[in-house]
Amino acid sequence: MPETVVSVPRPATLSQSLVPLCLLIALLVGSVYLFGDESSTGPNQVALILAAGAASLVGLYNGHSWQTIEQEIVRGISVSMSSLLILLSVGALIGTWILAGMVPTMIYYGLSILTPSSFYATACVICALVSVATGSSWTTAGTIGIALIGIATAHGLNLGLAAGAIISGAYFGDKMSALSDTTNLAPAVAGTDLFTHIRHMLWTSGPSIVLALALFVAAGLTAQAPSSVNDLTVVLKALEDRFSIGPHLLLPVVLVLALVVKRVPAFPALVVGALTGAIFAGLFQSTTVLAFVDAPHLARPVALVKGCWISLFNGFTLNSGNDALDNLLSRGGMASMLPTVWLIMTAMMFGAVMEVTGQLDVLARRILRYVRGVGSLISATLLTSFGTNLLASDQYISIVLPGRMFRAEYRRQRLDPRNLSRTLEDGGTLTSVLIPWNTCGAYMASTLGVATLTYAPYCFFNLINPLVSAIYGWANVSIVRVNDAELTDDNSG
Repeated sequence: MPETVVSVPRPATLSQSLVPLCLLIALLVGSVYLFGDESSTGPNQVALILAAGAASLVGLYNGHSWQTIEQEIVRGISVSMSSLLILLSVGALIGTWILAGMVPTMIYYGLSILTPSSFYATACVICALVSVATGSSWTTAGTIGIALIGIATAHGLNLGLAAGAIISGAYFGDKMSALSDTTNLAPAVAGTDLFTHIRHMLWTSGPSIVLALALFVAAGLTAQAPSSVNDLTVVLKALEDRFSIGPHLLLPVVLVLALVVKRVPAFPALVVGALTGAIFAGLFQSTTVLAFVDAPHLARPVALVKGCWISLFNGFTLNSGNDALDNLLSRGGMASMLPTVWLIMTAMMFGAVMEVTGQLDVLARRILRYVRGVGSLISATLLTSFGTNLLASDQYISIVLPGRMFRAEYRRQRLDPRNLSRTLEDGGTLTSVLIPWNTCGAYMASTLGVATLTYAPYCFFNLINPLVSAIYGWANVSIVRVNDAELTDDNSG
């Protein structure tokens, strides 16, 4: 009986791997040039699909079957499904929380307390504390972050700076929290324990957040609301006229944060928050809900249900006559997140094709050729994590893939695994939010309503931390080494 011959795909070459990458870069540059801030509403998605097509052609040429590539695309999209569900739930939550008066209440109190000079630094600290407690930068941005953006808008502040402060604080807290999934993933990949990893990160994250806060303080001292912005008293009066304001409306916010702290997964916690918002809207904002529905032919209870239902899928629209307030509070709904869902799906499609055809691995391993010492190894890890974020569009892949690649090299250079786990977080977790088509960048842009390229220059913590990590590597600061006995024990395990 003749043996079945199984063809083995040829490994991708460097030149082949560069073709889809260069095509993607060219298309994305063209997208931003032609469409500006609207590039993520469709043009970037087309660019990612075309680049994925080019990567697929390279894979087919090298002997990969379309079935294998297609299966990996489906797997890659399925991996991102939890993120997509969270996105949809955040959209629903924003809609009901505005309708229920929760976001207006947070904005009302925030405008009464926060001044332009203190806003940026205070927002960073608040988001850091919430993120440490919840272990989630996404939850922080989707709850407290929304209100802070509203306050910044009402003050006439730089929204890029405001979003940068929110994200900087949220990501610092996320890194320092034992509840964070990436903070747990990095030491698991590197081969160290969680709390050793967190303590080691303080060496780079501590100075980085201090520098970031100093920059936010400096930015606040020069912050002045432009003359065109409506007087705050007008905005406060408009909020009072359209919504019933009160501290009791903050209970759903406390509920969501408590659920996340209790380790309830983000998706069900946010769904509960959205539904609670709908209930609060019917109980405390009935006049606003009825005006929003504008359906006098419906019975009052039916109209209230319809209004809350609309806010879940299509968000809330305010027509108060105050343009500043209307722009501030007309948003939310699952539908508002669909362009981001589309972006993430196409980004994961591109990353999956690059990974299954071996092109991503070729690009990453090329960097290893230039590794000569600790400084170059740390820098190579940071660059590879950033590059993986750029190509694979997912922060988890940017931790797992470089972690697998460099673990043996760290061991060979007698470096403790905690050095690798810290560097993976510094280069992978923190840079993901700076890329428009990455899941994190797309999420923050959609949730905060500020384009990724607008806030990215102001994410001071996210920009400073990788640089501090690289400097530490070259200067041999906070680099923990292991002896031969420890290496033997590690290898035997």
